[in-house]
Amino acid sequence: MSMGKKALIDAAVDEVATVLLGKESQIRLAICCLLASGHLLIEDLPGMGKTTLSHALAQVLGLSYKRVQFTSDLLPADILGLSIYHRDDHSFHFHPGPIFTQVLLADEINRSTPRTQSALLEAMAEGQVTLEGETRALPSPFFVIATQNPLEQSGTYPLPESQLDRFL
Repeated sequence: MSMGKKALIDAAVDEVATVLLGKESQIRLAICCLLASGHLLIEDLPGMGKTTLSHALAQVLGLSYKRVQFTSDLLPADILGLSIYHRDDHSFHFHPGPIFTQVLLADEINRSTPRTQSALLEAMAEGQVTLEGETRALPSPFFVIATQNPLEQSGTYPLPESQLDRFL
């Protein structure tokens, strides 16, 4: 790695570290995942800085950012988007969901049903989503930071192997 790239990474780490104290190695790992075109899964208790890390990372790197709170009643359309009928011109118009961003925080991903969790699979593997027979590209880079609560906590679902494979 050239000195210029290392200096840029160090500067980004230092900047994020101003709002997320004592987590330099975690910040470096998150940046490594992003640079490797991967995705990051963090398991930790609430209040440990997972949301702060994702938001600060996006802000420091100048990337668009959205957060989805995964709950048991979340539907795939809540993440991907949907088409809404417009009476004026008698047509459907697509309204993109929060997945159409560069950094997506999938907060407490294991609180949603496996069906909703799987809405991320194509996006994470291919950088696109297929809705209503049409393939839509996601912005580049596309980086998912997912948080999950420990499986011992009530109201959680285990992530399927096919989804775990999408995370570095």
